[in-house]
Amino acid sequence: MKTVESVTQGQPDKICDQIADAIVDEYLRRDQGAHVDLSVMGSHGMVMIGGEVNAKADFDVGALAKQVYQEIGYQDDIEVFVNVEDQSEEMKLANGASDTVVVNGYATRETREMLPRPVVFAHALARRLDDLRRTDPAFSWLKPDGKVQLTMDQDQIHAVTILASHQVSVDEKKVRETILERVVMPIVGEEGVQIYINPIGPFTYCGFRADSGANGRKQGVDTYGGLIPHSESALSGKDPGKAARAGTYMARYAARYLVEQGLASAALVNIVYTLGRSEPLLVQATGMGEKSRGAKMDLTNLLKEAFDFRLEAIVERLNLLMPIYRGTSAYGHFGRPGLPWEAEQV
Repeated sequence: MKTVESVTQGQPDKICDQIADAIVDEYLRRDQGAHVDLSVMGSHGMVMIGGEVNAKADFDVGALAKQVYQEIGYQDDIEVFVNVEDQSEEMKLANGASDTVVVNGYATRETREMLPRPVVFAHALARRLDDLRRTDPAFSWLKPDGKVQLTMDQDQIHAVTILASHQVSVDEKKVRETILERVVMPIVGEEGVQIYINPIGPFTYCGFRADSGANGRKQGVDTYGGLIPHSESALSGKDPGKAARAGTYMARYAARYLVEQGLASAALVNIVYTLGRSEPLLVQATGMGEKSRGAKMDLTNLLKEAFDFRLEAIVERLNLLMPIYRGTSAYGHFGRPGLPWEAEQV
């Protein structure tokens, strides 16, 4: 049994992730050399943005946060508090080697996206909820907050739970029947699957009205659904030169390489960065092969010969200074075309 989770764009933690990465993108548009480390927290009509920045750029951070909030689909007004300071001189000197972090990358041949099958299904369901809300007038009663939990037993989907926020005027029966017909069945079917849609009743209080959120709290959703270890450090809100972000993307890129080259049917890459060093303290790679009947293969030396894992080399190789990060802050950072760490390697 493998159980994973995904969430829609309007889930409170994901709102904060998107605000944080929209700010990172705007700094990069104005200054590719910007160093950014932000935390975003929201709760009951309020958003707090704090952190440190070193950039030759200035803009209205609060106005951008409100814009993102409205673009997600919320119409209520929020009060935004901004407390972003200039990085200390000590941190400026340490940029590029200022994190102590363990990152992991994984790839598998079991899906086209090179992700575990439950993760692909969960993200597809969450994205479907958002797509219908945005594009189909028949779903105008849907609100932005939602969550998906999916359990698979081998290759069979065992259970699906969907929480979908909605307007007060909509009947609970209509919510369940419509989401079953238009969201669940087209993606995972119905036969043999335990399906729970808003199982505790109405879900009309949602987003920051009902709950608080903070960026970086959905690391499982951002990476591999919790099936693979993930860093304790948030991806969102950091410039792409930070070890937590650049290292995570490079670990995924390297794991994909091992699978694409036919060296393994699944691969796990671990990288350890420490303070004061641009190059990692440790790199190790483990491959699992179909012909080896589950036996693990040490592919570390091969990987070290193929790639340079220094942070500045990663930023250059993957062209990470582009303002592309708001697009990563919902439905996971992996398995989606157009992202440089997801590019096919020949």
